[in-house]
Amino acid sequence: MDKQGFAYIVDRKKDMIISGGFNIYATEVEVVINAHESVLMSAVVEIPSDEWGESVHAEVVLRDGMALETQDLIRFVKDRLGGYKSPKSITLVEQLPISAVGKILRR
Repeated sequence: MDKQGFAYIVDRKKDMIISGGFNIYATEVEVVINAHESVLMSAVVEIPSDEWGESVHAEVVLRDGMALETQDLIRFVKDRLGGYKSPKSITLVEQLPISAVGKILRR
């Protein structure tokens, strides 16, 4: 909040993704992704979609020495949550931004 009393949103304002009229909670998808034996941690966010409004996207850190094809992980989630909740895209990253208290920063 600034000195004039205006509040500014500087981080995610929601953890829900609305894709094609369905409500998808990022944490629900992350729990399934993180259950895969090759995954150390993940962050699920929305990305713009011309077709669905928003689409599910995941940033994933693999465990040391593990390899995984992104399409295999998408299928893994789809088998457990259904097609509309599964990520439409996944990026494998070396690390995710983490706050001082250990929470993943989604921004």
